[in-house]
Amino acid sequence: MTTHLGLPGGMTACLFDLDGVVTRTAVVHAAAWKAMFDAFLRGRGGADFPPFTDSDYERYVDGRPRADGVRSFLASRGIELPEGTPDDPPEAQTVNGLGNRKNEALLAKIRTDGVEPYEGSLRYLRAVRAAGLATAIVSSSANTREVLRSIEAERLFDVRIDGVVARERGLPGKPHPDTYLAAARDLGVEPSHAAVFEDALAGMEAGRAGHFGYVVGVDRVGQADALHAHGADRVVKDLAELGGEA
Repeated sequence: MTTHLGLPGGMTACLFDLDGVVTRTAVVHAAAWKAMFDAFLRGRGGADFPPFTDSDYERYVDGRPRADGVRSFLASRGIELPEGTPDDPPEAQTVNGLGNRKNEALLAKIRTDGVEPYEGSLRYLRAVRAAGLATAIVSSSANTREVLRSIEAERLFDVRIDGVVARERGLPGKPHPDTYLAAARDLGVEPSHAAVFEDALAGMEAGRAGHFGYVVGVDRVGQADALHAHGADRVVKDLAELGGEA
């Protein structure tokens, strides 16, 4: 039995990913990753290097903490780099240096083009809160607060677990469930009474591994079958499909 919000009965909290679910920043992230990795690969292999692809983004990077994404993709190409530290400069040839280089490219794109929300997601969020459910934003991005403020949506969330908080608490990122579990704990709800909303395959795995009550996959790029295969209970193209207009 589902409620007017498109969720099973008994759900008391909704936990949302940011990029690709609330905001149209997933494509900006993908472009920043490609620009950074292609330049890095060109520097190692010359003009004939195999470029970073959409498939690489989905398999190795999407939804993961920045350093994990770098590490995962480099391993797929048989490349090893020193870890470095989170404070490495963007030009450093380290895992953290490449991650910081990507973040520089991302922030430049955001400053130039701005951030656009998914209006259906904002309407759904308002309906969820009007129905008395608790809400959390759960993102691997260290820029989550700034992005939410830029679209005037920070007030729509009771709890924020992002890249900054995860680093402070030592939480492993998606596909591990720890960030989502931390959000549920901070809200004071059991995972079985919370719904997860994600567009990344790593996020699907995190929702399933955390034994959450319901996992909604948001299909922005035509990967519905993969979202189901990685743990989604339901897949929608936009959260407005779930109902709950407010």
